[in-house]
Amino acid sequence: MSSTDTPGTPAAADSGPPSGDPRRTETDRDAAPQFVLPLVVHLEKTAPPARTDALETAARAVLVLLSDERAHGEGEWAAAVRDWQDARIRKVVRRARGSEWRRAAALPGITVDGGSAEVRVFPPVPLDGWPKELAKLQVSGTELDDPEPPAAPDPAGPVLWLSPDLEMSAGKAMAQAGHGAQLAWWELSGAERAAWRAAGFPLAVRTADADHWAELTRSGLPVVRDAGYTEIAPGSCTVVADHPALR
Repeated sequence: MSSTDTPGTPAAADSGPPSGDPRRTETDRDAAPQFVLPLVVHLEKTAPPARTDALETAARAVLVLLSDERAHGEGEWAAAVRDWQDARIRKVVRRARGSEWRRAAALPGITVDGGSAEVRVFPPVPLDGWPKELAKLQVSGTELDDPEPPAAPDPAGPVLWLSPDLEMSAGKAMAQAGHGAQLAWWELSGAERAAWRAAGFPLAVRTADADHWAELTRSGLPVVRDAGYTEIAPGSCTVVADHPALR
């Protein structure tokens, strides 16, 4: 499922938005060439991943790509990542099984294993320039369930809190979790990023209750506001990124 966030101005950092310019406006983002970050979830009919595991794995996949040496400096993906982050931060989650997954896995990218979930993230591509192996994959139909309610998250660890007021498909929620992880990444210092990466990007994705959600959205933590292209209304607050270093 496609998704686009509308972040506030992030702190300038080595892997944050390349311009690092606080004067950059949403109009500037719209006028820039549009790129998208493809994510593909491995979804076999007989062994689908748990929903929460898929959401968490997608969020970690975004962080793994952002922290990869190929994504910054003179790396082979750096120009595409800069172009993507200078425009709207679009992510699209597609699903693949069998030979589709094997063809997707042969393309340049990174596969992240979350246990029951496997997600492969690819360097950004132009909005209308998807590789044919990915363009033919299905977006809709990514419906997943948790076999049992997820455990309470570690209060000392990063949590991406989902809005309790919105119904989202698993694909949409995976993209939103990726947005939340990215906003947290932008706000962290270099040392805080290095520590998170060294720990393997631990994080949890959970749905907040109504009272907690009201507190979170007033807390000053990074908030994802969706552009409203699919499923939900423009400007909807979908995720709050609660990283210990940002509290």
